[in-house]
Amino acid sequence: MALVPGDMISARVSKLAVHLPADSLRFAAAALTRISREMQGSLILGIAAEVRALAASGQVVCNLTVGDFDSKQFPVPSILSQGVKDALDAAHTNYPPAEGIPELRKAVCEWYARALGIEVAPDWVVIASGARPVMYATYRLFLEPGDTLVYCVPSWNNGYYGQLTDAVQETVATRAEDDFMPTAAALAEPLTRARLFTLNSPQNPTGTVIRPERLAEIAQLVVRENVRRAESGARPLLWMWDQVYWTLTYGDAVHAHPCALVPECAPYVVTVDAISKSFAATGLRVGWAVLPPVFAERMKALIGHVGAWAPKPEQVATAALLGNDAVITSFTRDFRAALRERLTVLDEGLSQLGVEHLVPQGAMYLSVRFDLFGRPGMDGTPMSTNEEVRRWLLHRAGVAVVPFQAFDLMEETGWFRMSVGAVSVSALRAALDRLGAALAGG
Repeated sequence: MALVPGDMISARVSKLAVHLPADSLRFAAAALTRISREMQGSLILGIAAEVRALAASGQVVCNLTVGDFDSKQFPVPSILSQGVKDALDAAHTNYPPAEGIPELRKAVCEWYARALGIEVAPDWVVIASGARPVMYATYRLFLEPGDTLVYCVPSWNNGYYGQLTDAVQETVATRAEDDFMPTAAALAEPLTRARLFTLNSPQNPTGTVIRPERLAEIAQLVVRENVRRAESGARPLLWMWDQVYWTLTYGDAVHAHPCALVPECAPYVVTVDAISKSFAATGLRVGWAVLPPVFAERMKALIGHVGAWAPKPEQVATAALLGNDAVITSFTRDFRAALRERLTVLDEGLSQLGVEHLVPQGAMYLSVRFDLFGRPGMDGTPMSTNEEVRRWLLHRAGVAVVPFQAFDLMEETGWFRMSVGAVSVSALRAALDRLGAALAGG
């Protein structure tokens, strides 16, 4: 059969892939920059691929690795999904403004005023396609190559972004007895060197929430450090405050915003937020930064240059959602209850098995420590690393977890993250039964 033009192109591409000289490909690879050569892939995504392969082979696996939601169990608010459809029908398919549509920027400000006690104007808000673009933009705005980035471990993605911006990375280790949250005392000395400091609460990966009084002490520390720098003529210290999980707290845990506690820190704080976790809308890609207008203008330019704005239909729908307190209250109540039910099943089940863990306080995560070092691993030799424990749990118990090494805590501590966004209650109970049998079997 004769090839049509499209088929001819495909055939030529296939032949190129087979017949290109290896020497040419190796030479072409030298075009990569140093940073791109050193860039690390996501450890979590690598684990996820292994989990999928094992499940495809027929093994039952409870996948507690993904920081996402099963949309069948956790659908987005109907006002959001219907709003996207309505916006498409209304032909909102052109480019949005680089900083976001005015209605959404205004809605973010009004929601924060009502829910967090923070009053800012729309020129403080930059909308983007999720939280990641504004997080990365924050690194780009404030870090020159060689500047110091300070962040606490374990924490999500700071190491990757620090490497991509060629920053000097200084980590502050946290302790389980402090809920894996930092203290002002631990930060006081590192922050004297920092150009950018980052903190996330409720936290990924630990599922813990920083206490308001501890957060206020850190905010006061940032203010004092910037007073010192202003007097000496040094560049200021900036703080990226990541609160994408802030509506998801449990029990006595209370979310607070540093600018509500210590308003004097507002000139130095970049707040990162999104609909992804608060409304189970990870795939709709609407996020934002709230930051002083002099910074917002620069972030707007960066977001515009790379085209990282959120799709206009999603922006229109999100503006309607954030303006409807009744819908937000109803959705958050039910969503939080469903997540808490799953976390409680894990909490109670691990307690019955005598496995050390932290009681969940926020987000969709539970921190668990498997003290299995010295026990026979998959190859029969004593386990001594988190990776060996992770593989044993996956293959012997069908329980997939993420080691804290994926969150820059490199020590072999036995600590792992469990995520409940993509599993049912029945799957969790079955996983706990398998885990108990595996632990009892040696």
